[in-house]
Amino acid sequence: MRRARDRVFCLALIVGLLTTLSGCYVMQAANGEFQVLRARKPIDKVIADPHSPDTLKGTLKEVEAAREFASRELQLPDNKSYRSYANINRPFVVWNVVATPEFSVHPKQWCFPIAGCVAYRGYFSEKRARNFAKGLKDRGFDVTLDGVPAYSTLGKFADPVLSTMLPYGPDELAATIFHELAHQLLYVKNDTQFNEAFATTVENAGLERWLAFNGHSDRFQRYRKDSARERQYVELFAHTRAQLAKVYASGEAAEPMREKKARAFADLANEIQALEQRQGLQRQTLYDQWIKEGLNNARLASEANYYDCVPGFERLLAEQGNDLPRFYAAAKEVAGLPIAARHAKLCRTPAAPSADAAESHAP
Repeated sequence: MRRARDRVFCLALIVGLLTTLSGCYVMQAANGEFQVLRARKPIDKVIADPHSPDTLKGTLKEVEAAREFASRELQLPDNKSYRSYANINRPFVVWNVVATPEFSVHPKQWCFPIAGCVAYRGYFSEKRARNFAKGLKDRGFDVTLDGVPAYSTLGKFADPVLSTMLPYGPDELAATIFHELAHQLLYVKNDTQFNEAFATTVENAGLERWLAFNGHSDRFQRYRKDSARERQYVELFAHTRAQLAKVYASGEAAEPMREKKARAFADLANEIQALEQRQGLQRQTLYDQWIKEGLNNARLASEANYYDCVPGFERLLAEQGNDLPRFYAAAKEVAGLPIAARHAKLCRTPAAPSADAAESHAP
């Protein structure tokens, strides 16, 4: 039911390569990006290849149409991105690590040249990601690690459609292309929540238009129902995050805060399972997996990165008469505000205080 939301936001580590070419972390990123770029093939050649499976050809034909729609109708960048295909022969392209302090709902930041500070760190190797996540846990951080099917290099490279993007179905594939192209259109340094919420809003508006354009009324109705159900879970996470933000700001001793934190996450798990029952779900969901792994501050922060500012962006879109070019212009105007003013205008919670841990990339 849940759409494939856990993708890398924009892969700042790749942008960092443009100015820094030393250090183990950067070198694994350079090698990973090189492997992806080397695997690219023009989509029209993959379709023309008699050895390509018919299912792949059909999917890529729809990709071509969605890519043209993105530039023609959604006014997203018209460039070489998502006009090639790369089969990378693994389930995810990158494994993404998010971390928060024990008593904070704000994610740890990592800073890179050009891209600025971002609220995650991505690895092309699952083993490296797990080792890095373990190191953070050993230092007392709350940590999440998720495999992700796609990323954006912000137009610095011609990003391909990846084999990891295909299993989620044609609607999510089109939505992912719209999302990643939106990052190329507008990206603000040091504000992951702004960037992700903007791209998510463009993704949702674009997918609605794409399905309507193609006359897929059944898929459109299913998309609307799935979105409404998903937002109920988003609200649960947002409520818990707000609740814990107050607890962490209370100045209480560590042990009482730990007890309240544990109780809040136990309540969240119960609320998720009760919601699944009300929705009549008969199978395991991604939320069940998260509960099994252990809900924590980092999971709340990861969800907030996508959704915390979406209602504000949706209001902004409505104020522009649902006209996307006008919306883009209005979003760029808001992007010019200081981060505190941006978040006050658009987001549920204030921007992370500057005292929260931010770690510059060091080779």
